Amino acid sequence: MRRPLGTRVRAGLLSADAWVDTAIWRLFSSLRSGVEGYSAWLRRFRARGAGRVAAELASDGVTFGLLGLIVLLTLAQDAFQQTERADWRTTEDFSVTFLDRFGNEIGKRGILLNDTVPLEEIPDHLIKAALATEDRRFFYHFGIDVMGTFRAMMENVRARTVVQGGSSITQQLAKNLFLSNERTLERKINEAFLALWLEMNLSKREILKLYLDRAYMGGGTFGVAAASEFYFGKNVRELSLAEAAMLAGLFKAPSKYAPHINLPAARARANEVLTNMVQAGFMTEGQVIGARRNPAVAIDRSKDRSPDHFLDYAFEQVKELARTRPELANDRIVTVRTSLDPGLQRQAERAVLDNLRQHGPRYHVEEGAVVVVVPETGAVRAMVGGKDYGESQFNRAVTAIRQPGSSFKPFVYITAFMNGYSPASVVPDAPISIGGWSPRNYSRGYAGPVTLKTALTKSINTIPVRLAQAIGRDKIVAYAHAMGITTELLITRPLPLGVAEVTVIDMAASYASFASGGLKVTPTAILEVRNSAGEAIYEHAISRTPPERLFPEEKAGEMNEVLVNVVENGTGRRARVEGVTAAGKTGTTQAYRDGWFVGYTGNYAAAVWFGNDDFTSTARMTGGSIPAMTWQAIMEYAHKGIELRPLPGVDRPPRAPDEVPVAGIGADRPRLLREQSIAVLEEIGARLDVIGKRVEAPSSASGEPVAQ
Repeated sequence: MRRPLGTRVRAGLLSADAWVDTAIWRLFSSLRSGVEGYSAWLRRFRARGAGRVAAELASDGVTFGLLGLIVLLTLAQDAFQQTERADWRTTEDFSVTFLDRFGNEIGKRGILLNDTVPLEEIPDHLIKAALATEDRRFFYHFGIDVMGTFRAMMENVRARTVVQGGSSITQQLAKNLFLSNERTLERKINEAFLALWLEMNLSKREILKLYLDRAYMGGGTFGVAAASEFYFGKNVRELSLAEAAMLAGLFKAPSKYAPHINLPAARARANEVLTNMVQAGFMTEGQVIGARRNPAVAIDRSKDRSPDHFLDYAFEQVKELARTRPELANDRIVTVRTSLDPGLQRQAERAVLDNLRQHGPRYHVEEGAVVVVVPETGAVRAMVGGKDYGESQFNRAVTAIRQPGSSFKPFVYITAFMNGYSPASVVPDAPISIGGWSPRNYSRGYAGPVTLKTALTKSINTIPVRLAQAIGRDKIVAYAHAMGITTELLITRPLPLGVAEVTVIDMAASYASFASGGLKVTPTAILEVRNSAGEAIYEHAISRTPPERLFPEEKAGEMNEVLVNVVENGTGRRARVEGVTAAGKTGTTQAYRDGWFVGYTGNYAAAVWFGNDDFTSTARMTGGSIPAMTWQAIMEYAHKGIELRPLPGVDRPPRAPDEVPVAGIGADRPRLLREQSIAVLEEIGARLDVIGKRVEAPSSASGEPVAQ
C-alpha cells in the first residue's frame, strides 16, 4: 500500500536533514583530525628555552612586519599612481624664454634641461665624482642602501647634526621625478617604494643617466649638461676633473656650494669630492693632485638672480595653455611676457628674508611665502615660494596647503552679508557648544552683544561659529570656492575658524575679489606668448573672459569697510601703510603652526604665510607679527609713485579718465607717464610760481612714523 504524500514528504525532509547533519559532522571531524595531526607534527619542532624566545620574537616580527608593510603600501598608493603616466621619463620639450612685464629677460625653462648627451659621452671622472659623493654602492644595492643609510645615521649621531645623507641615487631620482621636496614622513615612505619600483623597471645605467639629467644644480639649471654650460660655459663632454668635482659637489646643497654665489665654499666642497674619489678607490691621490692645486674657475654670475619659484609657476601655466591651444603645442620654442614686476619681486624676497633673519630665531620659524596679485586683472606681480630655491624647489606659495586660521573668517562674513546680515548687525559673543565642541576666544573672555564689524576687527571666534550655524556651513564653502579657493574644504564644526587647508595664491586671489568690487579674480602669470617667428599666439588681455560677479559692489564695500577697520584698529595694525587705504585679516592656527596676513588695497592684493615645513609649532608667532610686518614692507614699496586706486565703499571715486593724460591705464603694459609724475611736474610749476612771488610754501606732509 502506497504511503500518503504528506508522509513521503516528511520522510524525504528527514532524510535530507540527516544527510546534511552527517556531512557537517564528517567535515568538522576531518578538520579536527587535520588540526590535531598538524599540531602533533609541529610538536616535534617545539623550541624550548632561548630558542623558544627567538622563535616567538621572529614570529611576532614577521606578523608586525607584514602589517607594517601593508600600512606603508597603503600610504604609497598616491605615489604609485604617478608612475602610470606614459611620459614620466621624459621632460617637457618646451624651450621657454620668460620676460618680465616690461620685456626684460628674467629666466628660461624647458629644454634648458639638456638630456641629449648619452651616458657614454659624459666624462668618466664626472660619473665617478657623483658616485663617490652621493652613492658609492649604487651598482650593488637594490634601490635602498641599507648599509649606507646606517653608516650615515651613525655619523650624524656622532656629529650631533646632519653631516651625511642616507638617500641613495635611486631614492633621489624618485623624489626628482615624482615627488616634491616637502620634508614629511609620507614623502620618505613614497620615496622608498618608488626607488624599489624604479629598480624593477629600469637598469642601473638608465637610473644613473636620469639622475644626472634631472638633479637640480643651482642657478635654475637641472642636470649636469645644463650646469656645465651655466657655470663654465662649455659642453659637459669637455669638463676637466676639477670642474667635474665642483659640479658633483652641488648635488648635496646647490645654493650653498654654487660657485657663482660662494666660490670659496664651492672649491672647498670640490676638494671634499676629490677626497671621496680617492677613498672610494676610483682614483689615486696622484691623479687628483693636479685638480687640488688648480681648482675650477666658474663664470661670474654673482649679479644674476632669477625668480625661480615664479618661473616654475609660469612654466606650468604655459604647459596648461598648450593642452588647449594647438598653435602653442605645435611650436615649442616660445617667448613669454609675464606679469612679474622685478622691483616688487626683489622687495618681496627681501622682506621675507629680512624678517626671517631678524625674527625667525625668536619665533622658531624657518619658511615664508608671498603672492602679490593685481585685483583688476589677476596678474601675479611677485611670488616668493620659500627663502631659498637652491635649498628647496618646493613652492610653498602654490603647492603647500596650510590652515588659514582667522584669515578664513572673511569668507564667513561675506556669506553672512549675502544672507541678510550687515556690519552693524549685533550678535552675542557668549559661550556656545555644538555637539560637545565649545570654541573659545583668544582672550578667553566674552564681550557680550557686539556688531559684526567689531567681531571681525577683534577676531572674536564665537561670532563666526554662530553665523555659520545660522546661515549654513555649506554656503560658506560654496562662496569660498567661488571666490578662488581650489582646495577641498570639509564641512565641519570648526570650519568657520579656518581649520580647512588652503594655498597662499588662492587666498590672495580670493581677497582680491573684495578689492575688485565683487568680481572674481583668477591669478595668471602670462600676459603674452610669441612663437619662434616672433608672432603673438596668445594675449591674455584678449583671450580672457569677462570676470564673473560674485556679489554686489555694495556688499564688497561693506566687507572693505570692516577689513579696513581690522588694519586700522584691530589685529592687523602692523600692516598699516601711511597714506594708503589698506584692508586685511590676520590668521593664526592651532598651536601657532601657521601665521598669515592676507590683505589688499585698491592696487594690489597679497597673501603672506610663515611657518615650518615639518608642521612644528612656532614660538607663539601670530599673523599680526612677522606676516603683517612683511606685508607692510612689500606694500609700502609697491605703492610708491603710483596712482592709488580706491577701494569700493571706502575711498573717494577715482578721477575721470580724461583728467589724467596717461597712456594705457589699467593695462598690463607699462604706462608712458604715471599720474605721480604728472603730480610732481604740477608741484614743480606751483613752486616756481611761489618762488616768483617770494612766498614760502607751507609743509604738506608730516614726518611722523606709522604707529605700530
